Amino acid sequence: MVARKKPESRLRARLHEIIFEADTRAGKFFDLALLWAILISVLAVMLESVTAIRVRYGSLLTLIEWVSTVLFTIEYILRLICIGRPMRYATSFFGVVDLLAIIPTYLSLFFPGSHYLLVIRILRVLRIFRVLKLVQFLNEANIMARAMRASSRRIAVFFSVVITLVVIFGSVMYLIEGETNGFTSIPRSIYWAIVTMTTVGYGDISPQTAVGQAVASVVMMLGFAIIAVPTGIVASEMSRESNRPVSTQSCPECASEGHEHGSRHCKDCGALL
Repeated sequence: MVARKKPESRLRARLHEIIFEADTRAGKFFDLALLWAILISVLAVMLESVTAIRVRYGSLLTLIEWVSTVLFTIEYILRLICIGRPMRYATSFFGVVDLLAIIPTYLSLFFPGSHYLLVIRILRVLRIFRVLKLVQFLNEANIMARAMRASSRRIAVFFSVVITLVVIFGSVMYLIEGETNGFTSIPRSIYWAIVTMTTVGYGDISPQTAVGQAVASVVMMLGFAIIAVPTGIVASEMSRESNRPVSTQSCPECASEGHEHGSRHCKDCGALL
């Protein structure tokens, strides 16, 4: 005889289907309602920062903030309940974002003004890729993530070289220009080198001597060449990644997404999908 699922197991499976999946009508309705709630709450926080609107509609905006926070808190707890490995979800990207989306309101009770951090809720709108079943975008995001991981060591080496260069050029400019021309210390000179090499150019510090201007020209030209390096590293890794189709199915144990079509087990924890 086939063992029947316990009522609590069936309830958890149903909750998981509604909260994490977007393939059913109930799941899609839940996520669309959640997206609207996110957008409304973020808009309320933004409008509250406008003095004229806050004076006139402050109580209404505060009510919207607290209602949305309570709803998001209940949703976060339900997500933890319907996952076999709640800590796996809690430490994932969306798990951390979901937690950060509710903490500022409670912190505002002790630290006034911290509720403006609620604009981080806008990150939750990233779920729209799954809700609207834009699988091709989810697939591209997975390709980019794999490319970033594959190129992380080379990017780390690149940034080590950049840090070395800005320290060298900053020290050289400190010796050339000196305190009389605004380069009052090596750290401040390194700041100038970073601003110049990244082509930001605030202009708060600038070389006055001919030799200093010549060195600055070299740093500027070097900056143009350096900007293209990390882009090339990531692009080369992305070209190697295969364009594998993925589904919107979420693992009931660890909430991992991005599985290939037809997968029977989770790619991260091995649980049955």
